[in-house]
Amino acid sequence: MKRREFIAATAALLVSHRHSWAQGTLRRVGYLDPVIKNLPLFKVWLDSLRDHGWIEGKNLIIDYRSVEGHAERLPALAAELVALKPDLIVGPSPQVAVALKSATATIPIVFVAVFDPVAIGLVQSLSRPGGNITGFATYAPGDWIAKRIEILRELVPGSWKFAILANPNNPIHALSVAEEVPRTAQSLGVALPIVEATTPEELDTAFASAAAQHADAMIVFADNLTNQEAPRVTALAANQHLPAIYLFRQFAKGGLIVYGPDIADLLRRAGGYVDKILKGTKPADLPVEQPTKFELLINMKTAKELGLTVPPSLLVRADEVIE
Repeated sequence: MKRREFIAATAALLVSHRHSWAQGTLRRVGYLDPVIKNLPLFKVWLDSLRDHGWIEGKNLIIDYRSVEGHAERLPALAAELVALKPDLIVGPSPQVAVALKSATATIPIVFVAVFDPVAIGLVQSLSRPGGNITGFATYAPGDWIAKRIEILRELVPGSWKFAILANPNNPIHALSVAEEVPRTAQSLGVALPIVEATTPEELDTAFASAAAQHADAMIVFADNLTNQEAPRVTALAANQHLPAIYLFRQFAKGGLIVYGPDIADLLRRAGGYVDKILKGTKPADLPVEQPTKFELLINMKTAKELGLTVPPSLLVRADEVIE
C-alpha cells in the first residue's frame, strides 16, 4: 500500500471509530442513588455524558436504582445492578461505593462524593487506585472539622461547644469520630460532643440531645440520611435554636450556612471518567480526583431568626447570600 493510500485509510478508520462511539452498539451504565432521585444533580451528570457523545436511549442504556432512604437495601440493589452486567456502575456516596465494591471485583465502578476513599479501603491510593474502582473524593488536604469551627466562631463569637451530628453506620463518620474529632478538640481546646442518628426518627433525639448539652452550635456530617432528610434537619436546628453548618447545597434553603465541595462539578467531571472507561481506559489507570470548587452559602433569613449578625468578613467570602 502506498503512503498516501495508508494515510487515507487510517483517517477513514479513525473517523469510523469516532462515529461508532456516538452511533454504534448500545452501552450499559448502572447508577445506584443513595437517596430518592436528585433530579438537578442527576441531570448534570446526564448532560456531561451528552457532552461526551453518550445519549440515553440512543447509544446508552442507564439502569437506575435508588435506596429511597432505606440504607439496608444497598447490598441487594448493588447485586441487582451487577446481575444486569453493565459496562460500568456509578456510585455517588461512600455507602454506595462500598456496597458496589463488595458486589463486584470486575465491573468498573466510578464513585462520587466519597470523603476519603483510601481511609475506608476503596482504593490503594489516590494516584494509583488499583482494582476496578476510581472516582471523585470530597476530601481536600486540611483540617476539615477545624475549618467549620472557624466559620461558626465568626458567626457565634465566644462559642466553644460544637455538637457533631454523625451516623455510626457511615464508615467515614466512624473514622472521623475516632480520629479527627478528639485530635481537633485537643488542638483547639473545644468540646465536640457526638450526637448520633441512623434513622429519621433518631434525628429528633440527636438535636434534643445537642440542645440538652447546651451546644453553642452544630456541625452536621454529610450522610445519605441527613441529605435525604435535609428539610427535617434544618427545621430541627431552627426549633432547637442551634446555629448549624452543613456540607451540601440542599441545606441552604433553610440552613444557616453551607461550606463544602461543589457536587455538581464532581458529577460533571465524573461524566468524563465514564466516557474514558467506556472507550477502554481501565479504572486503575485513572487517579482519584479531589474537589477544585468549593461553595460558601449563607442564609441571612435563618441568621436573623437565630439572632445572629453575619460579619462582613464572612459575607465578602460567600459565593451566595440568600436573603
